Amino acid sequence: MTTRPILAVDSWTDTRDTLHRWLQIVGKIRMVSTPHVNHWWNVTLHVTPRGLGTGTQSHGDAIFDIEFDFVEHRVVSRHSDGGERVLHLEPMSVADFSSRLLALLGELNLHPRIHGAPNEVEVAIPFAEDTRHASYDRDAAHAFWRQLVDADRALSRFRAAFTGKVSPVHFFWGAMDLAVTRFSGREAPRHPGGAPNCPNEVMIEGYSHEISSAGFWPGGGREGAYYSYAYPAPVGFADTRVPEGAYWDEALGEYLLPYEVVREAADPDALVQDFLTATYRAEADLADWASVTTSA
Repeated sequence: MTTRPILAVDSWTDTRDTLHRWLQIVGKIRMVSTPHVNHWWNVTLHVTPRGLGTGTQSHGDAIFDIEFDFVEHRVVSRHSDGGERVLHLEPMSVADFSSRLLALLGELNLHPRIHGAPNEVEVAIPFAEDTRHASYDRDAAHAFWRQLVDADRALSRFRAAFTGKVSPVHFFWGAMDLAVTRFSGREAPRHPGGAPNCPNEVMIEGYSHEISSAGFWPGGGREGAYYSYAYPAPVGFADTRVPEGAYWDEALGEYLLPYEVVREAADPDALVQDFLTATYRAEADLADWASVTTSA
């Protein structure tokens, strides 16, 4: 039986906000080191047996990667020429993290040029100037990674049941969520944008086609939450019958299933699958996906 961690959202706010910005720096490096893929799938991070990693990135004829290791609490960058550099994770400002990481990458002859401020946060302090966010709680970071491991397993199982176009299970560093997205095949209305400190073009590309999206994020419940939403949401979607403990959040425009409800359930795995399936099925039925896609 999987032992799910207890991580109250309010207990690690400072670490979460600092880690969010550290992850954005690495995510932006991935963005400039990979060719663009539809819906920005090339910029995401992925859950690994140690933490969160970029996977392979290009540097001329060579390749490299960067991985957050939340077991030994370090960031590791490996280069195909055999080089490797390590940055140990400890309380430090975003400015210090950025300068230290870029210096270590420079030792591997890597000099990525990124947009130097975070996205999808209300106050976007440039990384090089951010001395406000400087917390790192090792236990909290490790527990968050274990939540992501649990969610990655659940979302991967859900993903496998769909035979139409579907995204990988991947971590979006802008909103700090692990997500998987199914597509009907139809184009969607132009997205209005509006995410804080994020160009509208990013949202327009991300939501260019009709979707049913689900995932996990460290908010929405006492210990985080699974979520599910549709774009565009069909009439009646907010009235979907969902498993006990899940609910429609009008402000967010999506369904939430708090992580603590899952953790305390008699059969957590079944509860998550029921939630994901019910909310997807509502979108697919109400929007008549059967007319345009093959799905499960």
